[in-house]
Amino acid sequence: MLDNPQEYYAHYYRYYRRRMAPKVDVRIVLAVTITIISVIQYYSAWSKYDTAIKYFMTVPKYRHRALEKAKADNIEIQTKVKGPKKNKAELKEEQDRIIRKIIEENMDIKGAYAKPEITNILWIQIIILPYTIAVFIYWYLRWFWKFTILKHPYGEEEKLYIIRKYMKLGQYQFNALEDDERQEFLDEELWIKENFDVWKELKDEETKKALADNNKYKQYRRYIKQHGVGRMTFDDS
Repeated sequence: MLDNPQEYYAHYYRYYRRRMAPKVDVRIVLAVTITIISVIQYYSAWSKYDTAIKYFMTVPKYRHRALEKAKADNIEIQTKVKGPKKNKAELKEEQDRIIRKIIEENMDIKGAYAKPEITNILWIQIIILPYTIAVFIYWYLRWFWKFTILKHPYGEEEKLYIIRKYMKLGQYQFNALEDDERQEFLDEELWIKENFDVWKELKDEETKKALADNNKYKQYRRYIKQHGVGRMTFDDS
């Protein structure tokens, strides 16, 4: 202490700083983090859904259908200014409100822009995790018993599941496909591996042909041929 008084007191400072510092509970930090993620996740989902609804409101086809639905349901939509009560802006706002309500009630938006559900929230998913695991185990055992042991024919739901797995698509991506397109998969019996392989080969050929006829793709191929694939380099000098 006499030789190095500064180091002596610095040692005590570091010691008591650690002892007196507030203890951080990892569980509280984890809970706060999950809550923040859940809020952001839910807000983002609603924002995407709102963007999709606003887009459909601007598409003439869907806007016209909504107006026809309102007329069929005897919902009065005032399109002209009558008297001093409402101006054009207020009439437009009221019309958009009715159209939005009809689109929300009748439009089946799927995929990433689908209407958010409470089960999509991270906190809820953690709470119902035991139930989710139990459902998965039941589903797997049912599939093994019914289709592997008993050799029962696949139902429509099981066929679509197999097709989706062959296509390597997520549930939201597959649900975003049109109903006619999914029905076409069933008509072509794509749950049978041999049929799917033939179908995929044809689709790949169509894609290659479409790219070959695309001017931008031709320019890209010429660039790659002349200059090679682009690389990111760093100057170490």
